[in-house]
Amino acid sequence: MKRNPYRKILLAIDGSENSKSAACSGLEIAKSTGAEIYAVYVAGVSCCSPIMPESYDWEIGKEGSEAVAEIEELGKEINVKVNPVLLQGYPAQEILEFAEKNDIDMIVMGTQGKTGIDRFLLGGVTEKVVRNSKAEVLVVRSPCP
Repeated sequence: MKRNPYRKILLAIDGSENSKSAACSGLEIAKSTGAEIYAVYVAGVSCCSPIMPESYDWEIGKEGSEAVAEIEELGKEINVKVNPVLLQGYPAQEILEFAEKNDIDMIVMGTQGKTGIDRFLLGGVTEKVVRNSKAEVLVVRSPCP
């Protein structure tokens, strides 16, 4: 009998439709493999600058909580438990560190996030994760079914 290569899957989410599509793919993989899911939202440091008003930090936290809650709901629809994770920092770095510390087997993310102009073909965060991850990375382009 072959061992399941995917025990833990990280879904990198940012509230965009692209990350939601990627999350759908990751949830389907988890459903078929029984993998544990972590929906990770990273509030970038540019969002949480000390010169920004406290209300802005609250908005970012609210946005992250809503993005994670949406993925939790998608998981419930197909009987997949989602572990919500809210982090603050540089998104690529936080995703990579979380993946390594938690023995993540696969990272699933969209081709571009909310700031789709970061890179011409591939989002800046996605590119950094693909280039530096020790885990497998699935980059998803298609819309959620």
